[in-house]
Amino acid sequence: MKPLSPLLLKEFLEEKVLQFNTTSFISDDPISIPHLFHQKEDREIAGFLTALIAWGQRKIILRNAHEIMRRMDQQPHHFILHHSAKERKSFNDFVHRTFNGIDAMYLLKALQSLYTSHSNLEDIFSNEIIQKKDLSIAIHQARMELLSFSAPGRTGKHIADPLRNSSAKRICMYLRWMVRNDKTGVDFGIWKKIKPKDLYCPLDIHSGRVARTLGLLTRKQDDWKAVNELTINLRNLDKNDPVKYDFALFGLGVNEGFK
Repeated sequence: MKPLSPLLLKEFLEEKVLQFNTTSFISDDPISIPHLFHQKEDREIAGFLTALIAWGQRKIILRNAHEIMRRMDQQPHHFILHHSAKERKSFNDFVHRTFNGIDAMYLLKALQSLYTSHSNLEDIFSNEIIQKKDLSIAIHQARMELLSFSAPGRTGKHIADPLRNSSAKRICMYLRWMVRNDKTGVDFGIWKKIKPKDLYCPLDIHSGRVARTLGLLTRKQDDWKAVNELTINLRNLDKNDPVKYDFALFGLGVNEGFK
């Protein structure tokens, strides 16, 4: 594909955002899990646990995310606040790829402790960004807090760290869900302490391939340096809501096989 001028590139991506950023997108995507709920706390907990297992085939992601919600009696917030150690152990046999019962049980315990002290997940992700306007540090600090309750060594790999140059794709995706609100009914916009302009674009094999074809990304590795480069270029197209183009990049890669 020949390089597009900045104006034509923006027009092309804006059209694709309109095409893919619709409620028809929801049913086959992991975001459908938090859409099962209406309360803020239910959505942010369901979204967080779903995002952590959002790799692999989407049908399997959805099946296993539904299983997590079933084991929480379809009441994520209530379960987190009130579950007993015995109820937590019901997750002992849960498996999603390399994420297993050890990881699930630890995170349920950690979330219970955090909701007791903070009342919501928004607080632990927003404190650093409010002070420093740096999402990579905010994600790092949130990760440290989530792992601060004597986490098993294996569990840390399931919560990415941009300061270790991870792309943190699943966390960036989760933050998009929670923060953006463009009235289309896809993302929730229930977190107000982080602004859409401060988000970074989720980067995976599909969006990365499309971004490179369009000249939005030159770095070959899908790491945080690439996320930073891509997001800077997307901010040149829309400084207030750069991550809306995630819909365009992902949709072009997955739904249209764009190369």
